[in-house]
Amino acid sequence: MKMKHCTFVSMMMFAAAAVFAQSDLQVLAVVKLNKSESITVRQLKTRVGVYEKQAGKVLTVDERKQTLDALIYEKLVTQAAQKAGLSIADSQVNQYFLQSMSQMVGKQVNEQELNTIVRQETKMSLDEFMKQQAGMSVAEYKEYLKAQLTAQQYIVSQRQNELQDITPTDEEIRTFYEIHKTNFVWSDMLRLFLVYVPKGNASVDAKAKAAELLASYKNKKNTRDQIAAQSNAANSGFQAGEILINKTESSAIQLGVPYRVLIDLFSQNVGFISEVQDNETNCQFYSVIEKYDAKMLALSDIVQPGTTVTVYEYIRQNLGQQKQMEYLQKAADEISKSLDTSGNVERKKTGADLDKLLSW
Repeated sequence: MKMKHCTFVSMMMFAAAAVFAQSDLQVLAVVKLNKSESITVRQLKTRVGVYEKQAGKVLTVDERKQTLDALIYEKLVTQAAQKAGLSIADSQVNQYFLQSMSQMVGKQVNEQELNTIVRQETKMSLDEFMKQQAGMSVAEYKEYLKAQLTAQQYIVSQRQNELQDITPTDEEIRTFYEIHKTNFVWSDMLRLFLVYVPKGNASVDAKAKAAELLASYKNKKNTRDQIAAQSNAANSGFQAGEILINKTESSAIQLGVPYRVLIDLFSQNVGFISEVQDNETNCQFYSVIEKYDAKMLALSDIVQPGTTVTVYEYIRQNLGQQKQMEYLQKAADEISKSLDTSGNVERKKTGADLDKLLSW
């Protein structure tokens, strides 16, 4: 009798699971501008899951309807792009994915290196990490990126002329500067020529190599440019180049010296050359090339030493990008709605039937 009861319960659970599976497979809409593509409850649940994770809350039925419309619009624009002969190569998607992930980890990485970093820091695979963070596997996320990039390409192609005319006015630039003036400052800065010899290479005596390079620099046997060029040669065993540092503890960490040593360095004159610093992981020396005092920047000042971009141009570029993004978002909404016709979209569920399906 007990066995029969367990079998009955198992059958009921299987039947319930089958009902849920069938519900997930129900088609909510069919987009057919260029080809027939269905949007199922499961696809909507996946996207809603992403948005709920980002928002940190459960979406309402009305918000889920808006998400369904967004999915429809996305497919409409993607199909319109395909119909117009536009496409995004997988290599471009991979590059975009790695650029965004590299920004997150703080250095340029390939996918194998990214896997290793994620595994070390989270004990998860990259797929598991992406599912936790974005609600999608790596492959699913790349498909999502591809659709977004394709849609963006199409919108830009449709409004290219209008985009070129969108630029901030002189008044907008000056108003932005006045509001955010306190953000446009230089702290005390030094431009250094740094020569860095890692100790990890067993074939190179780091201290002897650093001393040799220092002597050639002091004796003017080799210039900064020559030493920097030598560092780029295969198996050079050292790195050399110019860096810009601030009078901060993070700059001291970047340079690999105690903060008090950095403070002393700021008191040195241009032309100062340090002795070889024998650190735990490297040997290095540096020379002060230029010093910059802290100051409030005017519109005509350059944003950063060693560049030619003024504060005015920096604001113009950033405001221009912001205004263009706002325009593209508006254009995307206008174009999507213009494509949303009965001939291009067949909504299978509406009204109370739709509300019921979205009330999971």
